[in-house]
Amino acid sequence: MTRDTATTSRMPADTLAAPRHWRMALLVVGWFNLVSAVGGALGLVFANGMGMPLSWLAGTPFDSFVIPGLVLLLIVGGTQGLAVLLQHRRHPWFPAAAGVAGFGMVIWIYVEVALLPVYSILHTIYFTTGVLQLIFLLLCLGILPADRMARTAK
Repeated sequence: MTRDTATTSRMPADTLAAPRHWRMALLVVGWFNLVSAVGGALGLVFANGMGMPLSWLAGTPFDSFVIPGLVLLLIVGGTQGLAVLLQHRRHPWFPAAAGVAGFGMVIWIYVEVALLPVYSILHTIYFTTGVLQLIFLLLCLGILPADRMARTAK
């Protein structure tokens, strides 16, 4: 078995043919989201909500920032971590994991904005990184006509 065959069997051919810059952009955004989710979760759980008053949780199902912090760590951070790990390993399931992670980030921010009585620029930043993760995934999967034509020409 040649090296090319071994690599191709581990990652979908369409994703392998995607320009390297789209794959790297997806990886960078995934790492950024992972580090941010872990840092935010640790701050929520171990630093008393990072200075946010408990009154912000009035009207939500939570009486402290511990459960939201654990959800951020395990669900958002966990899916981001899985997506990054699978992409580094060139696993054929990495596109699915990246899609789940991107949607998870968008949903997390949407719910956070809906529940909390305040707005922060961080909401816009992390909503944007979730959307960028989905856009870069689509670009890796060959949504651009030029990328599709380049693959068929080979």
